[in-house]
Amino acid sequence: MATRSETIQVSGIRCERCVGRLAGALRGHEGLELANANLMGQVQLQWDDEQTDRESIMAAMARAGFRELEAV
Repeated sequence: MATRSETIQVSGIRCERCVGRLAGALRGHEGLELANANLMGQVQLQWDDEQTDRESIMAAMARAGFRELEAV
């Protein structure tokens, strides 16, 4: 198992409800082991690189209206 982790800055997080919407978008994503977001738009991710990849996670976030701004 190859675990990868990254903290990213995303747009679209303005309140607790936004954090909940992001959690719903990522819930059940195969291989995603950790996703923590704060109200400043920082999202900490950890995933199994053998089950998913960064692009798939970013695509799931984008479908919910969250876009990566820059790496933290």
